Amino acid sequence: MIILGVDPGLTRCGVGVIEAGAHRRLSFIHVDIVRSSPDISQDLRLLAVYNGLAEKMERFAPDAVSIERVFAQSNRNTVLGTAQAAGMAMLAAAQRGIPVALHTPTEAKLAITGNGQAEKIQVERMVTRILNLSKMPTPADAADALALAICHALRPSGALQGGEREQHLTPAQRQWAEAAQKSSRRRINADRGM
Repeated sequence: MIILGVDPGLTRCGVGVIEAGAHRRLSFIHVDIVRSSPDISQDLRLLAVYNGLAEKMERFAPDAVSIERVFAQSNRNTVLGTAQAAGMAMLAAAQRGIPVALHTPTEAKLAITGNGQAEKIQVERMVTRILNLSKMPTPADAADALALAICHALRPSGALQGGEREQHLTPAQRQWAEAAQKSSRRRINADRGM
């Protein structure tokens, strides 16, 4: 399953792509930053973020998109821009029929380090270790995007599939299971040359 993580931001929007394989083995695919200039109008900045995210989704065809859930901050302008960038990510995914999951920073930290209050440097080091990278991804927005993708891959409900358990799934868990099956079918068809 290909998972695209998004650390939303209006100036710098982190994008990280991983593959979650059998037994939740995680592999690095891509990391980047989508940028918009603070010197242009808000609508054009949002368009730049949307276009950058749409291009990444077209290029990597993720089975799921994991976005940081925006929470209240003391700086109202920052949270507004972050929420708008998250909305652009959700729109780009929805237009392509890709399931979206929202994860809080605490959930991501807990999944990556085992500590929901971990420092940024701890998360960056664990992302580097989990994905077997030769160096830490920079800037921090890039590492955070990979952490969100990893969080989505490691969440306990992420692997739920199969007849008996499907009737007890939440809508988000059902989407995850459907995306996993779709990814598996796509890989099988590719192996057969279809």
